[in-house]
Amino acid sequence: MRPSRFSLRRHLPQMPGRALRLRSWQLLKPLTCAGLQPTSKAVYRRAPTRLLSRLWGVLTGLALPHWLRRPLLGLYVWAFSVNMAEAAEEDLNDYRSLGELFRRPLKPWVRPIAPHDMVSPADGRIVHLGRVRRSRLEQVKGMTYSLESFLGPQDWRGDGGRGLSPKWHPKHRLYHCVIYLAPGDYHRFHSPTDWHIQHRRHFPGSLMSVSPSMVRWIPGLFCHNERVVLSGEWAHGFFSMTAVGATNVGSIRIYCDQDLRTNCACHVQGRYYDCSYMAWAGPAGVSTTKGAGLGEFNLGSTIVLLFQGPRRFGFRTSAGRRVWMGQPLGSLCHGGQRVAA
Repeated sequence: MRPSRFSLRRHLPQMPGRALRLRSWQLLKPLTCAGLQPTSKAVYRRAPTRLLSRLWGVLTGLALPHWLRRPLLGLYVWAFSVNMAEAAEEDLNDYRSLGELFRRPLKPWVRPIAPHDMVSPADGRIVHLGRVRRSRLEQVKGMTYSLESFLGPQDWRGDGGRGLSPKWHPKHRLYHCVIYLAPGDYHRFHSPTDWHIQHRRHFPGSLMSVSPSMVRWIPGLFCHNERVVLSGEWAHGFFSMTAVGATNVGSIRIYCDQDLRTNCACHVQGRYYDCSYMAWAGPAGVSTTKGAGLGEFNLGSTIVLLFQGPRRFGFRTSAGRRVWMGQPLGSLCHGGQRVAA
């Protein structure tokens, strides 16, 4: 049986909602007196989350003295209900820093890969899934953002100066799935299916929290945050997988891409940086198989899958449910039976 999930908030005294709102307003009152009249959303979106995340990255990378590892890391394990029995290394004394614990590998047999056409690329919770309609992605019910604002223009060009045009099937539908990784989750992500990665696009941006409560609060949150879009093709047309950064998750690592650097002070927000994998991996790009490791986060974040599929494609889970890497996410169905891709 999977362990139950809980957070530190459940162990601490809770502040009444009205008191919390009053305290937040009192913090904004001096700015109002100065004539700025900010809203809490505007103030939050302008917070120096990138700088704070870089500082947090330095702290989590510091080597801990041996005597401090078990009590400090044990507090994190307790607060976020981390299941260390699944970790490849269960002894906390063997983790030199908090960052190493965040990025811990798992025992290979604890995440079996289901024989479906698509599996979950990470441990987490399904925020939203379904069809993409009228080029609008649904962040939460009633709140959408445009496909182009998330992926950028579709005139992608790599370092080789060669235009990239992923294979589009005009009769196929476009689907998407959003998976939130909580701080206590396994922070590595894997390939959800067999596909070819042809292109990487890096968007420097904010590093706001991507917790479900913040996703419901900030419109277009995923379009504002730093993210790395991997795009290419699978057997049914266009396929993309996007790693979205968050507060204290300035580091997004893609194993096959040693040139990628995220949350760097030299990057300009509002721009994006393209890289063609076809320039060095060949015309097909980087071939990856279902379940293969693709990259990792620090702390927790979000994965967004956006892909084409035939009309008979169906998701095997629903919004709000917990998923684990390798569990069924979707398959091609015909007459109620799964068929091979």
